[in-house]
Amino acid sequence: MSYDVIGGADGPTSIFIAGKLHTGWLNEFGLIIVIILLIPNIIYALKYKNVKNLCDNKLINIIEQIGRYASMFLMIFNIGIAEFGFLSTKSHFMYIVLNVILLVTYWIMWITYFVKQQSWNSMALAIIPTLLFLINGLTQMHILLIISAILFGIGHIYVTYENIKKTA
Repeated sequence: MSYDVIGGADGPTSIFIAGKLHTGWLNEFGLIIVIILLIPNIIYALKYKNVKNLCDNKLINIIEQIGRYASMFLMIFNIGIAEFGFLSTKSHFMYIVLNVILLVTYWIMWITYFVKQQSWNSMALAIIPTLLFLINGLTQMHILLIISAILFGIGHIYVTYENIKKTA
């Protein structure tokens, strides 16, 4: 009878994977993901300096910012609270694949947005990072990241919708 330790991996492989996934207080993969997410946002901020947020709902704006910064912080730093890690090698594989797919899609949406700003690509730019934070939380069983991703999604999608509506 075989006892699998992590998602079908044998003992030594499981120990190797576990050692590679929990590197201490800093999540290097999360840091890289956040940097890749921020680059087009920084380019946008430099290119369009005078764009204002047209959403008047202060509570939603606060929820968006709390969700945004908490999600980025929790992607980068392992604080040891409500973090359970990858349940299997399959969840780690999904973490890698889905992050790559979402980041590539996010950059493609930014390129289309820089070419022509439309409602659909604006909304995609609100939904994709929400999904990215949420998938990272789910695949790593990181409860606080899941909660912050949901808060960010509620706020960011609502604010984006309000901005689209008021500029149309």
